[in-house]
Amino acid sequence: MHPATPPTTDAPVGRAHRTPLPRRRLLRGLLAVTVAAPLMFGAAACGDDDGGAADPNAPVKLSIFWWGGDARAKLTEDALALYTKKHPNVTFEKTWQANQGYFDKLATLTAGGNPPDLFQIDDNYLAEYAARNSTLDLTSYQKSGKLDTSKFPESLWQYGVVDGKLAGLAAGENTQGLVYNKTLLTTNNLPEPTTGMTWEEHIAWAEQVTAKTKVPGTQDPSADYKAFWVWLRQQGKDLYQGKELGFTAEDVTKWFDLWKGARDRKATPTADVIHEGNSSDVTKQLVVTGKSATSWVWANQMPDLKKNTKDELGVIAYPGDPSAQWARASMYWSVFKGSKHKDVAVDVINFLNNDVEAVKLLGTDRGLPSNLDLRRVVSDDTTDPAMKQSIAVEAELTQKFGKSPQVPIKGHSKVKSELIKAAENAQYGRATPAEAAAQFVEACKSAIA
Repeated sequence: MHPATPPTTDAPVGRAHRTPLPRRRLLRGLLAVTVAAPLMFGAAACGDDDGGAADPNAPVKLSIFWWGGDARAKLTEDALALYTKKHPNVTFEKTWQANQGYFDKLATLTAGGNPPDLFQIDDNYLAEYAARNSTLDLTSYQKSGKLDTSKFPESLWQYGVVDGKLAGLAAGENTQGLVYNKTLLTTNNLPEPTTGMTWEEHIAWAEQVTAKTKVPGTQDPSADYKAFWVWLRQQGKDLYQGKELGFTAEDVTKWFDLWKGARDRKATPTADVIHEGNSSDVTKQLVVTGKSATSWVWANQMPDLKKNTKDELGVIAYPGDPSAQWARASMYWSVFKGSKHKDVAVDVINFLNNDVEAVKLLGTDRGLPSNLDLRRVVSDDTTDPAMKQSIAVEAELTQKFGKSPQVPIKGHSKVKSELIKAAENAQYGRATPAEAAAQFVEACKSAIA
């Protein structure tokens, strides 16, 4: 989870300050600067990259921008200091801020002609920035070995490919995780859920939990895009297909109907409680507030969840065929296409992912290390039982992961919020599953237009 508190105006040096601008204006500016980028940065692309190949020791100052809190900043700064120690000619201009407002600031910097050389991005925006020609294609570096992905799960690095170009490299791995209250089940002599259960079996199990414990067996995930996406892939569909939606209103109706049935069987909480659980705040997940026996989260959230409950937690894959899940990039590092120091910026990404000292420093803050060999090193070093559990589950699932889907297209954030709105309309009975599904699909079409 990333802190949602926006930075204050008296933030210490190194933090960025949010510059609120209307999103359309930001994107118009972004489009304008990316159209102009070949002219603005043509000289760098034609031979002056990285200060000139004749002097590899020439001073280089890289600007780097990421989101996160104080803990992430400290870990990242330590890793960058290690890079400078090994490459004394390279220093960093570091900027970071909380998640809230980060992408407004990134768009402002890019539109204003002052983009960072290296920046953190996620799958909500990667395709959008790649489509605007803002991200460097990393494919040639990967093929040459300068960007080493040989120890990555294949579906992990592939999840950074947009229109045939490697637009970003995973800074860490994550996957969907169904977290359950193990203490509650053990106390009541109930079986634990298992990877491979069908959706109907999961709902039947949850109904049993409700009846025995009086705690609803499962959070209703009909508003959760992660669960919907996995379910779609198990039906031979996907969230997106090219530049279009990968599903129909009929698909959404089936999904909403599945969970209406679960609500009718008392397998889930009431609509008001479900709404609480739809928050992305880890402290409000129903499995830790005691209002449900399960929550639908990202597997690497286990340590944060565990901090909010005294009960023992377990984690498995989502119901259905686990090959519908994939090694998802928790976030990416991308290089601005017009950077004057592209080669060095790529080398920094390679270092942060493949240098054993750097990876040990960064730990699991951005997800599980992308390099599988170094992931095992970090797992051996960690003393957090919840993180060890999370790593073990992902290690098991790595053997079952399917091919990664395409990176979400422009409008993905809006699609996610519209799913919550439509699902809650069905949960509260304000619309039938079919009506809510039709509303959702129409809203999605507008979002991605």
